[in-house]
Amino acid sequence: MRMMPISLSRPGMKLAKKIYSDDGIVLLAEGVELTASLIRRLGECGISFLYIQDAKTEDLVIPELLTDETQRRTIQAIRSAFRDFIDLPHKRKSGNYPYVGHKMRQVMQLIMDDLSRSQDAMIMLMNLHTVDHYLYKHSLNVCVYTTLLGMARGYTHEQLVTLGLGALLHDIGKTQISMQVLLKPGALTAYEFDEMKRHTERGYYLLKDEPNIPLLAAHCAYQHHERINGSGYPRGIKGDEIHDYAKWIGIVDSYDAMTSHRVYRNAMLPHQAVEALYSGSDILYDTSMLQLFRDKVAIYPIGLTVKLNTGQSAVVSDINSTCVHRPVIRVLTDEYGMELKSPFDMDLSKNLNVLISKIELGTEEISPITA
Repeated sequence: MRMMPISLSRPGMKLAKKIYSDDGIVLLAEGVELTASLIRRLGECGISFLYIQDAKTEDLVIPELLTDETQRRTIQAIRSAFRDFIDLPHKRKSGNYPYVGHKMRQVMQLIMDDLSRSQDAMIMLMNLHTVDHYLYKHSLNVCVYTTLLGMARGYTHEQLVTLGLGALLHDIGKTQISMQVLLKPGALTAYEFDEMKRHTERGYYLLKDEPNIPLLAAHCAYQHHERINGSGYPRGIKGDEIHDYAKWIGIVDSYDAMTSHRVYRNAMLPHQAVEALYSGSDILYDTSMLQLFRDKVAIYPIGLTVKLNTGQSAVVSDINSTCVHRPVIRVLTDEYGMELKSPFDMDLSKNLNVLISKIELGTEEISPITA
């Protein structure tokens, strides 16, 4: 399979990966043939890329960080928790307070069980084949990526549970923000931005007395927009005043936001988002944390179409976990753009004279980072 920008997807192509709804239900199965109306609808739902069947790359397997069942159950739990808190005033009047801690711990254990099966797993894009509410999907992505980083950092099981719960619920305060502000496609006014920033405080107050949710997880909701130079919010704290868990979530929250399609802008690819994060090194984000994050991010995801400095086109066929900037590629064309009868794999970590010069995004080509 290969990863295809939605703008380059054409009727007659067949899906290589399922597409899910916000309920975790399969909307489109593997093998479904795309039509013009399906492509248009997927684009309207925020899908930037599709995984397409392709004879020359049919053996490529995109590793899944979570099983279908874990993803389905977690999205359902997140959706249920967020909707309960959206309806909080009504529930308080009826005396039915929506405690979510027990359910969140259950899905956190499912996530950790899946991730622990592959300790060396790389952070792969998880948002390319899911059609759902951005907030639910974002919460799951941030939890998974942050937990992987915690594992790489050597955190204990209980530390990972706390970190993961903080990540899973870091944006719970947005349930108390006006939907008109939360879903506004354009720039926010000064008043609206101030209202949006209050989600950190509101998240803390929602979680701090929640049974089965550690108080430190509530502080993750409170601090995940703080930055080490004091430029963040809500309190403008800096450096060691910010807990490490909140620093991790702040990095991953920014990364996932940048690599997710939004109404007002297209998604970045991982290499672009990592470059943007590094522009804030030791200003917004801790440099040592960024270095570990960079080492764990598959900046060239498997299936991505690239162009080489030789003029050839290729598809990323595998990741070098010890050298993420130099993946294994499958060369598909010669230097003149003519398709090869027999494509071949090349390990860029062993062919240092060959470089990725462009990444195919559909309407444009982007030069990769060189750091």
